[in-house]
Amino acid sequence: MILVTGATGHFGKATIDFLLEKGVSAGTIAAFVRDESKATALKEKGIILRKGDYDDYASLVTAFRGVDKLLLVSGSDIANRAKQQENAVNAAREAGVKHIVYTSFVRKNETETSPIAFVGKSHIATDKLIKASGIPYTLMLNGLYADVLPMFFGDKVLETGIFLPAGEGKAAYTTRQDMAEAAAVILTSADHKNKEYVITAPVNYSLHEAAALLTEVTGKKVSYSKPSATIYTETLTKAGVPGEYIGMFAGFSEAISQGEFETTGGDLEKLLGRKPASLKKYFESVYPSN
Repeated sequence: MILVTGATGHFGKATIDFLLEKGVSAGTIAAFVRDESKATALKEKGIILRKGDYDDYASLVTAFRGVDKLLLVSGSDIANRAKQQENAVNAAREAGVKHIVYTSFVRKNETETSPIAFVGKSHIATDKLIKASGIPYTLMLNGLYADVLPMFFGDKVLETGIFLPAGEGKAAYTTRQDMAEAAAVILTSADHKNKEYVITAPVNYSLHEAAALLTEVTGKKVSYSKPSATIYTETLTKAGVPGEYIGMFAGFSEAISQGEFETTGGDLEKLLGRKPASLKKYFESVYPSN
């Protein structure tokens, strides 16, 4: 049996859909959910629901019983994620899970000096726990989601342009759909045990290049302004943006500036057996054209 955590989230639901597309029987796929009322669509597809909570260790052990492969999708509760995922790894060991696939992240700086240490430290801790658990594993070192760019850009990007303190940094922006399909490939094929894969698209883009692509796709001139972190923070604060969002946007922008998400090579194309979606194709799916 394959169990997918975060099954009602974007990544988990997409992975389950890809598993079904690849011919995996719905009766051999379990979805780990906290609120079954949000999993009606999964239940209607024949997916088994396993109810539990990352903060309830006993529920994790019960949910993980009989699971051969566990897709541990990193949680969204950043403040408590390290402990929650520690619970999940320990419960997987106690329950006898035979293989863990974990959605980690690609990085270069693993120290507290990283501008995204607030996000990265829980991933790094979970990677180490999984390796020390004795359970065969696959770590997906996922790149920066292309899907976060609309949030980073804001709703009025086509009118006001891109305004981020990311300098001239580049990143291999990768679609969530391609990452989810790669997860399904790993879960349904052999020879992935005790391996780490860099899950990124093959092309790195600066935000100047992203602005040019947006211009091409929408027919509207989109510029890129690269303010200092101080001016960026002051501008968004005056605009009434909540501080936690400003901190997150500024941290990821600085990480982009430092090249944290710029990669060469990677394993995504080989896993998919095709070219990953380009940033232009992603923009075409999100932004209207004239």
